[in-house]
Amino acid sequence: MGTKTEDHSVAQAQVAASIAAWREEQTRFLAELVRVPSDNPPGDCAPHALRAAELLEAMGFTVERHPVPDDVVAACGMKSAISLVVRQRFGDGRGSVIALNAHGDVVPPGLGWSTDPYGAEIRAGWMYGRGAAVSKSDFATYAYALRALREHPEGLDGTVELHFTYDEETGGAIGPEWLLAQGISKPDLAISAGFSYAITTAHSGCLHLEVECVGKSAHAARPETGYDALHAATDIMAGLYGLRKGYAQHRSSIAGIDHPTLVIGLIEGGINTNVVPDKVKFRIDRRIIPDENPEQVEHDLVEFIRLAAEAHPTIRVRTRRIILARPFVPLPGQERLVGAIQAHAARVLGETIAPQGSPLYTDARHYSAAGIPTVLYGAGPRSMLEANAHRADERVLLEDVHRATEIIACALRDLLAVASHQATTARCGAVRSCICKRNDP
Repeated sequence: MGTKTEDHSVAQAQVAASIAAWREEQTRFLAELVRVPSDNPPGDCAPHALRAAELLEAMGFTVERHPVPDDVVAACGMKSAISLVVRQRFGDGRGSVIALNAHGDVVPPGLGWSTDPYGAEIRAGWMYGRGAAVSKSDFATYAYALRALREHPEGLDGTVELHFTYDEETGGAIGPEWLLAQGISKPDLAISAGFSYAITTAHSGCLHLEVECVGKSAHAARPETGYDALHAATDIMAGLYGLRKGYAQHRSSIAGIDHPTLVIGLIEGGINTNVVPDKVKFRIDRRIIPDENPEQVEHDLVEFIRLAAEAHPTIRVRTRRIILARPFVPLPGQERLVGAIQAHAARVLGETIAPQGSPLYTDARHYSAAGIPTVLYGAGPRSMLEANAHRADERVLLEDVHRATEIIACALRDLLAVASHQATTARCGAVRSCICKRNDP
């Protein structure tokens, strides 16, 4: 009879072989997800969730469908959302509960595509389509990693949960945050959708602020008889662009995150070409580095806008918070996830994958805010630019999907190994942050 280490190595090899055998099937699974639109806005995402549930059930999983109440969905500016949860227990279930989270909502495709955004076309090993990289690919990565463990459960103890949610593009409040707040899930560790060549342990936060300027309309032939809201708005925006020039000097202490940023991404207003605009709205995206205080950032930006508006006393200017997403910061316990993923990424990818930060903001922050050690890791190229994330011709390298699936599956094996669980239990004591406490009697 072999040793536990030998048995673990055999099971790991079996997991890798199964994943390799399912490559074409996994590619078809991902293509089905890409072909069902789930643009947010408008955020009518229930049809995609139902199709994903059907595909998961065809793999033999029991899928919990958790419809988000209509009033909660509407408050987030969406039309429909259903969160999907799959729970797979191993052994006595006394080990860690590990959640794997990916989001199925996507930004609208926009212009410039060389192919159908929902066609899932494959060219030179890349699948093209909206959501192919961010982050429908990790529906496939996590589902097939869990399937491999289910096929080869020897020596495992604990639970893996799939959390597939649908509002990351509007903040995540009715996705992971809602699942955790409702007590639907209480994981000890979490892995959120990410890219194969980086283990993300921190990321920026984000403030979305709407600014509304209200004046009085007038005929364009007599502009002095009105109050030009656009004139005020352009002056305020010019001031904001001047403000952001100084942001480059505020460097983050976390590798991978440079400095705060500010973008004015949406403008609307006016009545007609020959009318003095009476109302103009614009929205600001202000990225918040982990070194900053989010409330102070919001206060300072609102105050800057208020002072800039004083140059136009006839214009009423108000601000409204759309989103305040807090930065995702490192937590004790992340090192277990990082170590397990790094070990197998080095073996599968042939290079060392270093932990780092990211200027994005993601659903990972909701798990971290609940005290759950979390990292981002999954399928995808080396960068957002290579993936064309949020741009035309979004794509994912299918080889990376398959590699990431093996890495995730083998990392989960390490984290759920009975020997690992027993060693962790011995160290626990009464420490609240211990990942075993919630599950051990």
